[in-house]
Amino acid sequence: MARLTKNQKQAHSKIEEGKAYTLSQASALVKDITTTKFDASVDLDVRLGVDPRKANQMVRGIATLPHGTGKTVRVLVLCTPDKEEEAKAAGADYVGLDEYIAKIEGGWTDVDIIITMPSVMAKVGKLGRILGPRNLMPNPKSGTVTPEVGKAVTDVKGGKIDFKVDKTGIIHASIGKVSFDADKIQENAQELISVISKLKPSAAKGTYFKSIHMSSTMSPGIEIETKSAGV
Repeated sequence: MARLTKNQKQAHSKIEEGKAYTLSQASALVKDITTTKFDASVDLDVRLGVDPRKANQMVRGIATLPHGTGKTVRVLVLCTPDKEEEAKAAGADYVGLDEYIAKIEGGWTDVDIIITMPSVMAKVGKLGRILGPRNLMPNPKSGTVTPEVGKAVTDVKGGKIDFKVDKTGIIHASIGKVSFDADKIQENAQELISVISKLKPSAAKGTYFKSIHMSSTMSPGIEIETKSAGV
């Protein structure tokens, strides 16, 4: 086992072993235990009592974080010429169609989100083998296949995140930066948890929220009392 650095030991010493913290306490503590020199991301890991191998227990959704993610999101809009100005005005970083499809086929994927229109999905669909493994493939369920490309860009730039449960039953999501005030971290976390709560599949039996942990980049995880999160 790798030895802990001095900073890591200090971070671990500030977390009581076996203690579950309230969401408010965890939001303040995650700032205190972060020692990175850069503005670390704050992440939430939510373990659910579902079997994601069964289609009727898949949990996937969209949350709009009230204070954004703190990240600069690079957005590519693949659209017809009549929608290009709308996409640019909304703040899209890259706008076009055939030239970007060709770039992606050549291996370019230097973006965070791709938004497109239903009318051009026939062209975009052939990029699935490249975009799918990188979680970049546009999807109507995540709001990234829509005729309202301008609104979609505005939403994504404003803090909208797409999440889904992984094969182990855990949802991993970035909910902000350690530079955020603790109350903003708490409010972003609460919004994500509330959305996940509303998405509980009817086929899921027993305890839905198994555990919730908050951490920052390279910090230890902080266990959160599920009751304090309102679930």
